[in-house]
Amino acid sequence: MTMSVVLVLGLLLLLITLVWRLASRRASLPCPAWLGWMVELENPIAREFNAVNIIRRLDLQPGMRVLDAGCGPGRVAIPLARAVGPQGEVVAADIQPDMLSRVEEKARVARVSNIKLLQLGLGEGKLEENQFDRAVLVTVLGEIPGREAALRELFCALKPGGVLSITETIFDPHYQRKAAVLELARRVGFEERTFSGSRLGFTLNLGKPGGEDRCKRSGETERAQ
Repeated sequence: MTMSVVLVLGLLLLLITLVWRLASRRASLPCPAWLGWMVELENPIAREFNAVNIIRRLDLQPGMRVLDAGCGPGRVAIPLARAVGPQGEVVAADIQPDMLSRVEEKARVARVSNIKLLQLGLGEGKLEENQFDRAVLVTVLGEIPGREAALRELFCALKPGGVLSITETIFDPHYQRKAAVLELARRVGFEERTFSGSRLGFTLNLGKPGGEDRCKRSGETERAQ
């Protein structure tokens, strides 16, 4: 690839990002499926937050059940499925059917059979409680209008002791600052476990403590009202 082609592609990416960022100021918008190729690109400037490093920080074990929330075209879902092995399972969830179709095709080509597809919007209450050992949310939180409801649903979907890994980079039009993410996370019951970050972004791993069942208590309160 010549330098001129690289330059043109770089300018095109910059233009698309700027337009998307401006549009996102008016509303929280998911990455459209036709831009899925952009999500697939591993930014060489932000290698700390590529799929390999995100997964490395999760301390995955064979047989674990993992949720890739807002999976997009499967950039993280496919290597996650390989990491948990054939005895484990990855649930790839996204609001857009076209994105899930891409994950399905990628899994077929990669000969990965332990991925389950699930169409939903986070915060809709469709995830069952205490189902997952790990969950990942990679440059997705800012696309969700009801962020607190989404984090609460993820909290309840995790098993006690489970971990939610949130990754944000400044290259994403919906970038969320660590302070804002941590405030919401603590509000729904998460505890900070580990943090890895730089000026370009961060990965924040949040733990669901054992003990009192906040989700059950919340549900009983709502029914009583």
